[in-house]
Amino acid sequence: MPTVYAALDDRVLAARGSSGSWRTAVRLQGRELQALAASPARPQRVFVGAAGSGLWRGTEDGRSFDRAWLADAPGSVTAVAVSPHDPDVVWVGTEPSAVYRSGDAGETWSRQSGLTDLPSSSEWSFPPRPGTHHVRWIEPDPHSRERIYVGIEAGALVRTADGGETWQDRPADAPRDVHEIATSGGDRQRGRVYVAAGDGYAESADGGDTWTFLQAGLEHRYVWSVAVDPGNPEHVLVSAATSAHRAHDPDGQSYVYRRVGDRWELTMDGLAGPDGLARAVLATGPDGAFYALTNHGLFRSPTGDGWHRLPVDWQQRYQELLPRGLAVV
Repeated sequence: MPTVYAALDDRVLAARGSSGSWRTAVRLQGRELQALAASPARPQRVFVGAAGSGLWRGTEDGRSFDRAWLADAPGSVTAVAVSPHDPDVVWVGTEPSAVYRSGDAGETWSRQSGLTDLPSSSEWSFPPRPGTHHVRWIEPDPHSRERIYVGIEAGALVRTADGGETWQDRPADAPRDVHEIATSGGDRQRGRVYVAAGDGYAESADGGDTWTFLQAGLEHRYVWSVAVDPGNPEHVLVSAATSAHRAHDPDGQSYVYRRVGDRWELTMDGLAGPDGLARAVLATGPDGAFYALTNHGLFRSPTGDGWHRLPVDWQQRYQELLPRGLAVV
């Protein structure tokens, strides 16, 4: 069974086990967590971004954490990604918006300049704090070592084809309020990019040059998370709500959808909610299954159609917390 790292508002859960017996470690309690990433090539290591305290690096399956210092970086790390080509290459996004790269698993860092020189940057703004904006998501392309997709909250999806030396500004028809970006290493998914955004679900078949918004059946358009079947480019799951307020409130109302053909259908069987369900964070694991982190527990679905709760120690007060990040390795 894979190792699962799950970030809530103020703690990381590291869980591993079989169907009937799971052990869970709780770490980084009291931190304002924002993002989490790990690699199947180094499953014992996890990186966690936090507001105010920067980047944390966990080892020993998340049992031990230390600070991974970023020279001249601001204190808030809002996005983390590990390269699918090299598990020692780590990407970090911050508030204010900047992107950093490490080639040695977080020992040293370099800032990838030019991001905020893009013409659209004058329009970037995060509504709760209108004087700033941040990198919400970083997605390395599994088919191209130097191609990286970056989501700015709020304002743009931008790209680099040379590892951050230069940046391409947002395409005219790309989503603006980007929350998550997904790609897949499957041969049939080369060039495919999937986006969960506040302005709906969008996908590209040409590496982000052009975009389509597939909305049929998606009755809730504030889309937070997206996960893709590595063997099927049309098999996609998203979590969504009617508004940001509903999505980010543990007492709100959220949903999980599954793409079937050119339409979306609800896939809530086995999940709590929709009432009292905060927006789920979705992921796929090396076992090919879908996983969902909610404020009611951690769930697994072999096909995305029907869920069962994993036997992870889940305290009642976790229902009052928001899911922040999920990695299954």
